Amino acid sequence: MTNMIQVREYALLTHDTSQQASIDLGVVSKATFDWLLDLHARWKNNSTLLKLQSSTSVRLESYVGFLQSPSGETIEILPKTHIKQPGQQELSKCRTRLRAMMLTALSLKPREADAALLQRSNTPLHEWIISEFLFELVKLVRHGLHFEYRQVEEESRFIQGQLDIAKQSRQAPDKATLFHIRHDVFSANRRENRLLKTALEYVLNVSVSSDNWRIANELNHKLNELASYTNPIAELPHWQSGKIMTQYNDIRPWCELIIEKLNPNFQKGIHKGIALLFPMEYLFESYVAFNLRKSLTSGCSLKTQARSCYLMSHQPDNSLLSTDWFQLKPDLLLVSPLRTYVMDTKWKLLDGQLSTTEDKYGLKQSDMYQLFAYGQKYMDGKGHMMLIYPVNENFDSPLPCFSFDNELHLWVVPFDLDTRQLVNGDWAHHFPDLATNTSAINAA
Repeated sequence: MTNMIQVREYALLTHDTSQQASIDLGVVSKATFDWLLDLHARWKNNSTLLKLQSSTSVRLESYVGFLQSPSGETIEILPKTHIKQPGQQELSKCRTRLRAMMLTALSLKPREADAALLQRSNTPLHEWIISEFLFELVKLVRHGLHFEYRQVEEESRFIQGQLDIAKQSRQAPDKATLFHIRHDVFSANRRENRLLKTALEYVLNVSVSSDNWRIANELNHKLNELASYTNPIAELPHWQSGKIMTQYNDIRPWCELIIEKLNPNFQKGIHKGIALLFPMEYLFESYVAFNLRKSLTSGCSLKTQARSCYLMSHQPDNSLLSTDWFQLKPDLLLVSPLRTYVMDTKWKLLDGQLSTTEDKYGLKQSDMYQLFAYGQKYMDGKGHMMLIYPVNENFDSPLPCFSFDNELHLWVVPFDLDTRQLVNGDWAHHFPDLATNTSAINAA
């Protein structure tokens, strides 16, 4: 295994070799640093990957995952779940938590030995993804790939299938003994299998784990007759599902993840590299939603990214109809037969000890404005809302209730990534549709 630079969210990356490396400061080569700047420029229209700090350093944003520069230098970015610098044991837990969140957010199904697998926290993220893909591919090959009939057009000395009269009539005299024919062949060269072969070739190019590479090489020989795609991402939406393709259900999300994220061709020429990156806001929101659904009482539902309300309506002078402006999209909307609760998630480390009017625990004023608007539009300005942050050493219990007025209230509650539930507190009296029984939730 080549040496890997390990950092966490919001770490500095520098090519100044006089700096002392740590989990919050990664020292990279000048070539890798330049590649990061180029990668950031390619991403900036959609999201911010990093911020330029100086001519020799950049600061990462809230993305986690794996980077490999064209020079082969690798960087692993872990979630920031502690305010202080964590020890090696805690970093292993960070990697385990990240895998659990990815499984949930990306609808990935791990092998049956899930608990034991997640404990192998010394395995880098991309190698873990590769091992899961290979495990499913081995299982699929043993079961047998799905074949289909494909029409083939060719020249042959024998008539097989259907003769192409139009082409045959234009046949040159020196090829009079050859027939233009169409016929069906029963082949494994269908789209899904070709996508698996393409992902397998990426694995062979990327993996530096001897075990993963050996298994991938053996599978590559077994699938030698399959053709790969030069542009597989365009083929992914056409993956067939249904009863006859049930055996492909488990491997499909792993294959998609490798093709979309471990694709070494997503950048061209000298800038070719790998960026297996995930926004922590999305992972956290999905993880919270998935686990909260397990704790709902009967008759309740949890909607993600609700978008039925707008901040205001407006009728321009040249229009006969008014239109809604500024759509309001709370992360979570808990709907019960009697009431509705707005629940928003934020991936940020609060500090419950910073209770002064200046510090405000680290809460952002803009988030409070946003919650107030949600409460007015989705709850008619009455009831209790919840703002959910990840638990940390300085935020391990809910904050006292915040009140916008006498009727609209907000609870700021930590979510424990290990127990996979909200930390209990006084908020529970106002959210009767959320069960707080740990054993019941875990049993589910």
